[in-house]
Amino acid sequence: MNLQRSLISKSWSGKPNDWQPKSLIAFNAVAIPTNLQENKVFICRSDHIPIRFPFSLQVKQPQNCGFPGFNLSCNDQGVTVLNLPYSGDFLVSNINYQTQQIQVYDSNNCLAGRLLSLNLSGSPFNAAFYQNYTFLRCPTELVTSRFTPINCLSNSTASVLATSSMSLVNAMSTSCDIIDTLPTPVSHASQDEKGFSVDLNDDLKLTWFVPDCTACETRGGICGFKSNTTQEIGCSYESSSGGSTNGLEVFRIIGLSIGVPAIIFAVGIGIFACLLDQSRNSIPAAVTPQPAIVSTGVDESTIESYQKVVLGESRRLPGLNDGSCPICLSEYKSNETLRCLPGCKHCFHADCIDEWLRLNGTCPVCRNSPPHANVPTENV
Repeated sequence: MNLQRSLISKSWSGKPNDWQPKSLIAFNAVAIPTNLQENKVFICRSDHIPIRFPFSLQVKQPQNCGFPGFNLSCNDQGVTVLNLPYSGDFLVSNINYQTQQIQVYDSNNCLAGRLLSLNLSGSPFNAAFYQNYTFLRCPTELVTSRFTPINCLSNSTASVLATSSMSLVNAMSTSCDIIDTLPTPVSHASQDEKGFSVDLNDDLKLTWFVPDCTACETRGGICGFKSNTTQEIGCSYESSSGGSTNGLEVFRIIGLSIGVPAIIFAVGIGIFACLLDQSRNSIPAAVTPQPAIVSTGVDESTIESYQKVVLGESRRLPGLNDGSCPICLSEYKSNETLRCLPGCKHCFHADCIDEWLRLNGTCPVCRNSPPHANVPTENV
């Protein structure tokens, strides 16, 4: 059974690097054994990424709360930071505890430059994928409108390209300088670009294998040290704070809470059907007019006033938006036009959200009613 977890809302005093733990992990009808130390969940104030075992938050948590090498910190902007001993700081965009992957990006939006010298030794992390890339420095007039340059490494006279296509490397070698060819950590393995280059600016996915908490997390358990005096890992499904309630008792409680109302509802439906049948035999049926359904959508002028965003090559969106449209579930692509709602800042394909807003007056993600806004189209 998946355990339900809830986080008590965080309090923040307004100071630049101030934060409070969101809560102890809370469980419904189960308890943590006394031989498995408590696991607290912390967040940095801006990104709200849950920080728990095997990670720990530097300064704010004792070293024995996390596994060695899994230290995170909050920067002055309240964003979660991962420091790699030989490669410096990276900002964290997501942590998946079930697949044991952490997703990071460069604060200066130049991940490609960091990949040229990335060194993961001294850390517990490995790149999820490696692919051989050749980095080329070419005259800008040669690559304009033909290839995707790495803008942060290029200037007005020379453009830097990255490609895994050896045919492109051979074709460009007479006009360009080869900077380096090396196995490059990437977010996902891709097919040969067949004559194309990429900017390598997608978030970098790093994975870890020790400690191995995958099975525990997948089953809804809590992974952590068994005690303060050992680094032996345990998985907890019960807690002393919740009494002696076990899994069978939980199922019994759930069965009673669902079964009894269902029986009462079925009996009530049966009685109602009998009474309705009797009334049909004695009184002519009357047709009750149904109330008209009134659309509560947003008018066209208001919809058009909401901000439009044209995606660039990096496909990075502001705020807490994902890489796919929550309405049609399709991944965003470069040069697509998105519309972002004011207030909550959730973004969607412009066509998808326009059709939604004509019928509904709320955001499909957070259900908040967006205020009227007049924001011009911009590129990201």
